[in-house]
Amino acid sequence: MTGALQKGRMKAKIHYSFLKILTGSDLSRRRLPYMSARGDNPGPAVWLTACCHGDEVGGIVIIQEIFRIVRKSGLTSGFLHAFPLMNPIGFEAMSRHIPLSREDLNRSFPGKAAGTLGERLARIIFETIIQTRPALVIDLHTDWTCSLPYALIDATPPEHRPDQQPSGGTAGIHGEIASFALGCGLPVIRDSEILHRSLSQSLLREGIRSFTLEMGESYVINEKNILVGVKSISNLLVNLGMMDVSVTEGVRDTGYRLPDVISDRILEYRQRPYSSSSGILRFLAKPGDMVSPGQPVARIYNAFGKLVETMRAEYTAMVLGHADSSMAYPGMPVMAFGCLKQDQ
Repeated sequence: MTGALQKGRMKAKIHYSFLKILTGSDLSRRRLPYMSARGDNPGPAVWLTACCHGDEVGGIVIIQEIFRIVRKSGLTSGFLHAFPLMNPIGFEAMSRHIPLSREDLNRSFPGKAAGTLGERLARIIFETIIQTRPALVIDLHTDWTCSLPYALIDATPPEHRPDQQPSGGTAGIHGEIASFALGCGLPVIRDSEILHRSLSQSLLREGIRSFTLEMGESYVINEKNILVGVKSISNLLVNLGMMDVSVTEGVRDTGYRLPDVISDRILEYRQRPYSSSSGILRFLAKPGDMVSPGQPVARIYNAFGKLVETMRAEYTAMVLGHADSSMAYPGMPVMAFGCLKQDQ
């Protein structure tokens, strides 16, 4: 389905199609939905991807809403591409993995044409993206149930960490990615480990700028987080000159505000402290709260209601989210934090 839409001097050509994944034993075809929009003027190519994990459904709707805006108001320039549903088999089963092979698609990139099912699917996605030589790829995911929306940038390899970088900055492509992420208006978190076979890390090795948006909880559509995601991506498209600022002004204010202490800062992802006891977990700090070293953040009680452990923050940090379970056991991460660099 293709159409040309116009408002004033802006118009965008919208195209929806499918890429073949496989043919089932009953001869049914499994396909990968693909969306694209082209502005009237030359400009950068940007990709949006979502539902790499089949239970992480919020990103699908964020992409749908972005294209709804483009359909109505157009693009001033460039190309916008999207894979809104990268793991359709996992989505139908509400599974993080690909149910047929039990693979994590986001640990299968860049993929192999003659590899496992996950690697074959990853290869289709990866090759389609890199052929367009995009200026930016934004991969949409979700996190723990009560998580705050945030931008996640890949851990910087040791060889790309200059000794002197202001405010946690990095050199080259990593610095450019950080600048893009900061333009989202969300907390920007640097991951604590390099995931070598993730989509974003595989794109980085090809010299393509990419980062992840973690947009709240899995399984369900949280309309507030959808709005935050739409606003964040719209801001980025404006910064790239692909969308007029008047379009983003028409997106309803989310009411989301960053604390001044982390504005324009890159925080470090941490899941410590780990619990040392088993029991029932009760949180004292909620997502979005700023905490200080030594501040109580959670308590663990036994079956009779006796306090067995008080967990305390190790850093000056923003609480990003709570564990999905209220059960604690020794060595279990129960909260995620974005930590200020000087406290590490």
